[in-house]
Amino acid sequence: MLLIRSILFNIAFYLNLALWLLAAMVTMVLPPRFLLKIALSWAQTSLWWMRVIVGTRYEIKGTENIPPGGIIMAAKHQSTWETFALVTVFRNPVYILKRELTWLPFFGWCLLKLRMIPVDRGARSRALQAVTRRAKVELGQNGRQLMIFPEGTRRPAGAEPAYKYGVTHLYTELGVPCVPVALNAGLYWPRRSLIKRPGTIKVEIMPAIQPGLDKAVFHALLQEQIETASNRLLADGLAELDRLGVPAPVSTRQEAQPSA
Repeated sequence: MLLIRSILFNIAFYLNLALWLLAAMVTMVLPPRFLLKIALSWAQTSLWWMRVIVGTRYEIKGTENIPPGGIIMAAKHQSTWETFALVTVFRNPVYILKRELTWLPFFGWCLLKLRMIPVDRGARSRALQAVTRRAKVELGQNGRQLMIFPEGTRRPAGAEPAYKYGVTHLYTELGVPCVPVALNAGLYWPRRSLIKRPGTIKVEIMPAIQPGLDKAVFHALLQEQIETASNRLLADGLAELDRLGVPAPVSTRQEAQPSA
């Protein structure tokens, strides 16, 4: 049944995406706020389909910790889930994402219309400078919330952290609060896996780290806060899957084994 439900959800997820992309095309001649409403509706209906078909719910705690105005939201990245689900907690988000996504027909057009910030991973320092310039405009002039995944790519739940320098550079250059976000979505929607698992995805939004810290101090503090909370949520999720009699992802079981 887990496999069947996962297949049905994947079909529903991509059909739902296709329908909302068609609706989005109508808004391309309108101001971006109309397209943002489409994106929010897509996220909400995708979450609904996951609950109905797979039995996966979610809890987002700590939204009161999101300060007004321009901020950096730095989130753990384990799954496709958080890339769309976190849209529901923003007022006007701007994502840093790999530029290849903007090349996709329809979907990429929407990303460009919403003024998301593409990054050329091969350009390194030059790309970071370009991202910083764009972020200053979006946060400073438009008061948007910058969404970044500090590890740069999805990593299995429980894997050793691999935080990049980019988030620290942006924290220093932008001079705005940085809000750490922990989650355990990788247990229920693992990367590179067809299987989706029932249970409750948990997200914890922690108090903002105020601007002005030394780079090394900030980098260490951000990683410590996100990893400590994510590991706690991971333990909660593993216990829940055990109660439900649902096997955890193989990669998670391997990462959770203590080293010799």
